[in-house]
Amino acid sequence: MLFQTSATAIIISAAILAMLWALIQFLLVSRIPVRSEGLSDSTGLVSGSNDEATTRRLIEIYTAIYEGAESFLRAEYTICAWFIAVFSIIIFVLVSWGTGWDFARGTFTALSFVLGACTSILSGYLGMKVAVYSNVRTTVSAQKSGWTLCFNTAFRAGAVMGFALCGLGIFMLYVSLLAFRIHYPLPEDWIYLTECMTGYGLGGSSIAMFGRVGGGIYTKAADVGADLVGKVVHGIPEDDPRNPATIADNVGDNVGDVAGMGSDLFGSFAEATCAALVLGSSIGMSGGWDAMVFPVAVSAVGIFVCLICSFIATDLKPVKSEADVESALKIQLISTTILMIPAVWLAAETFLPDEFQLRATVGLDILTLHPWQATVCVIMGAVGGLIIGLVTEYYTSHSYKPVRELADSCKTGAATNMIYGIALGYKSAIIPVLVLAIVVYGSFTIADMYGVSLAAIGFLSNLATGLTIDVYGPVCDNAGGEYSSKCTGIAEMAELEPYVREKTDALDAAGNTTAAIGKGFAIGSAALVSLALFGAFVTRIRHSSGDELFQDGVNMLQPLTFAFLIIGGMIPFAFAAMTMKSVGVAAMEMVMEVQRQFDEKPHLLDANPTKRSNYDAYIAISIIASLKEMIPPGALVI
Repeated sequence: MLFQTSATAIIISAAILAMLWALIQFLLVSRIPVRSEGLSDSTGLVSGSNDEATTRRLIEIYTAIYEGAESFLRAEYTICAWFIAVFSIIIFVLVSWGTGWDFARGTFTALSFVLGACTSILSGYLGMKVAVYSNVRTTVSAQKSGWTLCFNTAFRAGAVMGFALCGLGIFMLYVSLLAFRIHYPLPEDWIYLTECMTGYGLGGSSIAMFGRVGGGIYTKAADVGADLVGKVVHGIPEDDPRNPATIADNVGDNVGDVAGMGSDLFGSFAEATCAALVLGSSIGMSGGWDAMVFPVAVSAVGIFVCLICSFIATDLKPVKSEADVESALKIQLISTTILMIPAVWLAAETFLPDEFQLRATVGLDILTLHPWQATVCVIMGAVGGLIIGLVTEYYTSHSYKPVRELADSCKTGAATNMIYGIALGYKSAIIPVLVLAIVVYGSFTIADMYGVSLAAIGFLSNLATGLTIDVYGPVCDNAGGEYSSKCTGIAEMAELEPYVREKTDALDAAGNTTAAIGKGFAIGSAALVSLALFGAFVTRIRHSSGDELFQDGVNMLQPLTFAFLIIGGMIPFAFAAMTMKSVGVAAMEMVMEVQRQFDEKPHLLDANPTKRSNYDAYIAISIIASLKEMIPPGALVI
C-alpha cells in the first residue's frame, strides 16, 4: 500500500461532497428568475426590462410541464411501490428458503432490494424536478446576449442530477455495507455480506426497467401524437401552443430521458458494484476491508475527478460561440477519462495490498494479483467507454460526415432516408462491439472475472459527468424551438424572438448527440455488467455447493444450456416488439384525443385563438395509456 488511508473516509466524504455539489449547482440555477428580458452576460440577473405577458406565458408553460411530469411519476411510482412491497416479500422468502431458512440473509437481501429501488426512485424524481425547473431558466438565459449563461444553466442542471445520483447511490450502498458488516464481522463471512447486497442492484435495475419502459412509451407516443395530428394533418408546428400535445411532449422528455435514463444508469452502477463485491469478496481475507471495497472506492474517486473537470466547461474554457458547445461537452468526457488514469492508480496503490489472492471463477486455481493489474482493468473500461462515447458522437453529430450524408439522402424522399438511416445505425455498432470484446478479453486475461467487473466499474467511473451531459440534452430540448431535432421547446410555445429559438436549437442539436452518448454508455456498461453478474452467479453457486456445481464453468455445448441461450437471444426481440406495439397503441389513443379537441373546438386552429387547448386531458390519457401498456413488457422481463 502506498498510503495508509481509510477507504471508508474517502467513500463517505466523496458521497457527501457529491450531494453538496449538486445542491450548489441547483442554487446557481435557481438564481435565474423566470422573467422574460434581454440582458448581456455581463449584467446582473435581476435587472433589465420585463415583458409581463411573455413572463406569464413562460410561467404557465413551466407550471403545466411540471404538473404533467409530477402526475406521471406519481402514478408510475405508485405502481412501483406496490411492486417493491410484493417483490421484497418474495425475495425474503426465496432467499431464506435457499439458504436453509437463514432469516438474517433473507432480511438483509430484501432490505437492500428496497433500498436500491427507493434510491433509484428518488434519483429519477430529483432529476425530473431539476430538469423541469431548469428548462424554463435555460430559455430565459438564452434571451441574453452570448452563449455562456444559457449553456452553463443547462450544464449545471445536468450536474445536479449527475452528482446527486452518484453521491446518493454510493452513500446508500456503502452505509448498507457497514450496517450489514455488524452482523458479518469476520472476513470469511463477507461473501454472505456481499451476497445480501446484490438485492441493491436488483432493486435499482427493477425500477430502471419500469422507468425506461413506462417513460419511453409515454415520450414516444406523445411525440407521435403531436406530429401526426398537429404537423402532418393540420400543418401547425408541433410546439405551437394550439396543439394539445405540446405539453405532454415536453413532459415525455423529462420522464423518459431524464428520470428513465437516470434510473437506468444507476441500475448499471449498482449492479456493477455488487457484482465486483461478490467476485472480490475473498480478497478481504488477505487484503482486509479496504481491499474488498476497492470497486466502491473507484466510484468515489470518480466523483472527485468529475467535480474538478466540471470547472473546465463553466469557468476555465466557457462556451462563447455555437461552435464551442459540442467541444465543451466532448472535453468533459476526454478530461475525466484522462484524469481517472492516475486517480485509479493512486486508489489501487492505497487500498489494495502489494499482493492478494483471488479464487478463479472457473477451476481450482488461486490467482495472485497486484494493484497494477486492477488498475489496468479499470483503465481499460474507462478508455473503452470514452471510445464508445466518441464513436457515438461521430455517428450522431451534425458536425461529421455520417449525419450530413443522411441529411443529403432526404433529397430523394423518405424511403431512401430510412434505408440510409437504418444502415448507418447498424454500421455504428461495429466499433463499440469490437471495443467491448477487447475490454472483456483483456480484463479477463489479466484478472479473471474480477477484472471484467472492474472494467465495468471503470466504464462508469465518470458517471457523474456522463449523466451531466446526458441530462443536458432534454433540458435544452425543452428550452428549444420548432427547428430542434426533437421539435419541442418552451421558446416556441412562448413565441419568443427568433434569435432565442436559434440559440436554444443550437444547444439542443448538441444535446441530441449527448443523449445518444448517454445511451451508448448505458448499453455498453450493461454488456459488461451482465457478464460480471454471470461471473458472480457462478462464484456464489460454487461456494454454496462446495464446488460441486460449475467448478469447470458452464458448458455451452450441453443441450439445455444451448437451448436457453437461443431463447435468451430471442427475448430482446420479443421485448422490442411488445414495447413498439405499446407505443403504437398509446399513440393511437393520443392521436384520437388531439383530433377530438380540434373537431369539437375548430377555433383552436385559428391564427390567434381566444382559448387554449385542453392540455390536461391529453396528459391524463397519455399517463393511463403508457402505464397500462408498460405492464406486459415489464412482466416479460420479471
